[in-house]
Amino acid sequence: MGDAKSLIIHPASTTHQQLSAQDQVASGVTPELVRISVGIEHVDDIIADLDQAIRIATGTKSATPAAAAR
Repeated sequence: MGDAKSLIIHPASTTHQQLSAQDQVASGVTPELVRISVGIEHVDDIIADLDQAIRIATGTKSATPAAAAR
C-alpha cells in the first residue's frame, strides 16, 4: 500500500477495523479476505514467499507446481 515491497494484509483487522462487521461486508471485506499488493521484488522471490505462506496456512508440502519443481 504505497510501497515498492510486496504486502499481504487482513483488511478486517487493519484498514477496515473501524467499521462494523455489517459495514465491512457491505464494502466487500469479509472475515477471510486477505489483500495482496505485489511489489517489485524478483518474481521468483514473490512466488517462493507465497508458496511458503500457503503451505504453512494449509499444512501442505507445496502450493504451486513451479515451487514443487524447485
